[in-house]
Amino acid sequence: MLEREEYIEQAYFFNLLHERIPQSVPLQDVLQQAKQELLASTRLPLAVDYLLTELNHSGAMSPAMRRLGHYFTAFQTFIIESAEDERGRFDMRIAVQVLKAEAEYRAGNPTPQGSFVFQFETLARNRLSYDRGLAAMAEDPIYSPEWREWILTVRRQIGLIDFADLLYVRSAYYWMRQSVGGQPVTPTKPVLFGEKEGKIAWANRRKDPLYLFAALQRQLGYPKVPRPTPPDSPADLVPQLLRRLERLELRLRMLEEEQRHGAIDFQKLQQYYQEGKVPPPMDDPSD
Repeated sequence: MLEREEYIEQAYFFNLLHERIPQSVPLQDVLQQAKQELLASTRLPLAVDYLLTELNHSGAMSPAMRRLGHYFTAFQTFIIESAEDERGRFDMRIAVQVLKAEAEYRAGNPTPQGSFVFQFETLARNRLSYDRGLAAMAEDPIYSPEWREWILTVRRQIGLIDFADLLYVRSAYYWMRQSVGGQPVTPTKPVLFGEKEGKIAWANRRKDPLYLFAALQRQLGYPKVPRPTPPDSPADLVPQLLRRLERLELRLRMLEEEQRHGAIDFQKLQQYYQEGKVPPPMDDPSD
């Protein structure tokens, strides 16, 4: 686990990414600016500098985060890696929101129970890989060896056994219900959750796990996972439509170039967009 000031700066850093990405600011420029704003007494500016080098070299941050395993957790790396996966649908804006919320939680008084439920809900709500996600969670330094063993057990049994049951049988409430004649039963496995968590899990058996997460959040103050907000306002839709029209026009011009000359002049098209200009109409004889 890092010091509290490191998590505070991480939360600030991921919030910068969350604010600048929708503004179409290049990620390299955001990282360069973040190096100046972050507290120099922490190790995060050095980590950001390494991320910037890797981003300029390979176009991705996750390889650098994986090499900085002593600073970034495997779960943080997994979140960024999932957002950078071109085949997935996990948006980078949601990824940095998740990492910001997790860093804020760890800057307070984090518990293994709260961290596990937060991370697992992130996987469930965003439809990420349970196999790779739980494997990354097991490497988190907040978990003890007993926790890591149980997380890997959940990794093998998820989808076969209801998640609420998996949580319920490792709670203090489960062993209270197993007592016979008022005589307490000695747990045969480490108890990982308290009595209240066990009651909530027992009440949400055979239900959608999202109901269990919501109950833990409102009853016990567990951290909430950020949710995507669909862009439904005209201020958000108009720029998206303009970008799609520009892409469509570019594709049409590429087809016309290929039909007219037998090849596509990429240098000419690239020159237009580097200068911030829109290519002339397709029927312009001067082009």
